[in-house]
Amino acid sequence: MSSSKISLIGLKADAFRHPLDLKATQALKKIPGTDLIIRNFLGPVVEQVFHVENISSSVLLGEKQLPQIYELLVSACKILDIQIPRLYIRSSPTPNAYTFAMRGKQPFIVVHTALIDMLTLEEIQAVIAHELGHLKCDHSVYLTPVNLLMLAVTSIPNIGEVIAQVIQNQLLEWLRCAEFTCDRAALLVSQDPRVVMSALMKLAGGSPYIAPQLNVDAFIAQACDYEELSNNKLGEMIKTLINAQLTHPVPVIRAKEIELWANSQEYQRLLQNHKMCYHNK
Repeated sequence: MSSSKISLIGLKADAFRHPLDLKATQALKKIPGTDLIIRNFLGPVVEQVFHVENISSSVLLGEKQLPQIYELLVSACKILDIQIPRLYIRSSPTPNAYTFAMRGKQPFIVVHTALIDMLTLEEIQAVIAHELGHLKCDHSVYLTPVNLLMLAVTSIPNIGEVIAQVIQNQLLEWLRCAEFTCDRAALLVSQDPRVVMSALMKLAGGSPYIAPQLNVDAFIAQACDYEELSNNKLGEMIKTLINAQLTHPVPVIRAKEIELWANSQEYQRLLQNHKMCYHNK
């Protein structure tokens, strides 16, 4: 791995936050009482459940436990200028990674073994950096209480169901927008868009056997084909219906967004400004 990466000391979340994420997060903040619910009532219980589950059924990484992968976390945290969370590896046949955090508590990231098995070290770091993006932007702080709020309102007959549906739609839209921001965090750490796009491609259709054979350029061409569906009303309608119930944007669009941002002046200026600050010290 390259040792010449630029560390983004003093990086602020809004410096790389996707505009759709900013808009959706502002809307989510308007839902009343979410922080109060999680901190005062359910927070301690939820945190303890997750702590016991991970400490008993996963592997906590550190300098003496899978140090090579742990170093990927440490260096990614240095680049994004964020405190080091706990990192667990969990045995699972489903490629996945997720983050849990609450204000004032020890955050943690969990990566499934199926994901480790089909990615390169650079791609694993991109996945870890994506999860760090959630922490950098306080995404997890909002995700947990809103999920709990949805459970609460569904217990109210009729009206509760309507409220829950509205919140669920708003939450899913926010989640999809937040993923674009976290993909940008992955790029800021990798500083190579092909690494991030390759990880997304392997999530879409990879396995330990075929992952090394997949072609990033062909995947980006596939993303262009997907975008062309918007040229007619039926294609756009089908895309909207499919995406409405997803927690993540479709992988081809995420890869295309990374390609666009990597070529943008905003991204180049962000790296250049921090590079200049580093040399001027």
